Amino acid sequence: MSTQTLQITKANARKLFPTASGEFKQMLIDTFGEEFFSQKITDRIKTFNDACEALSIDPTKQIPAQVPGSDGEAIKAYAMMFIIARALNEGWKPDWNNSSQYKYYPWFDMRAGSGFSFTGYVNSHAHTTVGSRLCFKSRELAEYAGTQFVELYKLMFTL
Repeated sequence: MSTQTLQITKANARKLFPTASGEFKQMLIDTFGEEFFSQKITDRIKTFNDACEALSIDPTKQIPAQVPGSDGEAIKAYAMMFIIARALNEGWKPDWNNSSQYKYYPWFDMRAGSGFSFTGYVNSHAHTTVGSRLCFKSRELAEYAGTQFVELYKLMFTL
């Protein structure tokens, strides 16, 4: 009888864990550690590369090295945030036909020429939203993305 080796990525181990049999769960815990499976997504996704690892994608193949024009950095930041949002949402996709389903996104208030702002006067107001790919399934995730990845948001939204 020959011995065979099974290789599994961290991302696939996380996907399999919730529905694995008790014996297989124990094997996964023995291999990756119990803490690995108990971590919150916000503990695991701190960088763009973390998001790529969680999705089992190669970060070098996701974002072009050069984007022509003066908006290249903003376009690259936007592409990176798509991937980060997908990883943080762990498979959740917004149902835009369901107005009862809450969808969250970071909201920025930066003053004195240093960035974004939301202003109101009497009964009128200015309101800005972001693309649907960048919404989150919870307020906690939206706040986390807005603070952890603020530099990417700044690149996306400011000239």
